Amino acid sequence: MANRIAQLFNIQYPIVQAGMVWNSGWKLASAASNSGILGLIGAGSMYPDVLRKHIQKCKKATNKPFGVNVPMLYPNIQEIMDIIVEEGVKIVFTSAGNPKTWTSWLKERGVTVVHVVSSVKFALKAQEAGVDAIVAEGFEAGGHNGRDETTTLTLIPMVKEQIQIPLIAAGGIATGQAMLAAMVLGADGVQVGSRFVASVESSAHDSFKKVVVDAKEGDTQLTLKEVAPVRLIKNKFYNDVQELYKKAPTVEELNALLGRARAKRGMFEGDLIEGELEIGQIAGLIHDIKPVAQIVSDMIEEFNMAKNQVKIL
Repeated sequence: MANRIAQLFNIQYPIVQAGMVWNSGWKLASAASNSGILGLIGAGSMYPDVLRKHIQKCKKATNKPFGVNVPMLYPNIQEIMDIIVEEGVKIVFTSAGNPKTWTSWLKERGVTVVHVVSSVKFALKAQEAGVDAIVAEGFEAGGHNGRDETTTLTLIPMVKEQIQIPLIAAGGIATGQAMLAAMVLGADGVQVGSRFVASVESSAHDSFKKVVVDAKEGDTQLTLKEVAPVRLIKNKFYNDVQELYKKAPTVEELNALLGRARAKRGMFEGDLIEGELEIGQIAGLIHDIKPVAQIVSDMIEEFNMAKNQVKIL
């Protein structure tokens, strides 16, 4: 599939495996890249020395392009960026911050930069900052999310109308049919997160993977908008948040309930009661745990079948 995203990253298929905290270590990223798509290591849950080890292991496990996703609001950001450059990683996806802060610095060092946004306003700011491509993510997506609750179906054509650089759609995409729909709306490629959580190579705890597979429509909800909007599977921790909301809590009270390492407890350690279980709405369509190579193969087969069906119509 030769298009702008495939050419930009030198990959076979215009699909990006999202860099997700506690889910996307070197095993997932290398398996994704070896399958013909772009694998991303999620730096958001890694101390700098841990990130360096994951990059080094990923380089040994694949000779294909891979990148690192960096939430810019995390600490140690300078050290993280230095490690990425020192280790020769040539693709960085930035999120949760101002793209102007790091784009020029990275591009001067030969790095391709992609920024994740949730609105037209921030897409334009990212383009102005000089990024090479944009990920526009609808609020169906799991994990941290936009405050405006703009759906992928609405967001992609609105962003496409305003920007000239390549556009990657994200949020609610786990099948080849959804990939085709996003590209019909104007995307040059797609970013897939939740489907890869439920993969053999994901670093998520097996208990969390099972919860994702068992999830049904309505089992996730966007919450904690006053702190940082995040889509979670409903569990005891989620219910505790809702109970606190009945008392009109302050941001400080919400942060106190959230505490530290809540996402690690849920997704990485498998605490399904008190942990933060981040996943997208599309979990309701994920019914099994497969190797990454099979997930990619299935998506491409579904994409091609859907294209042929549309031609018939």
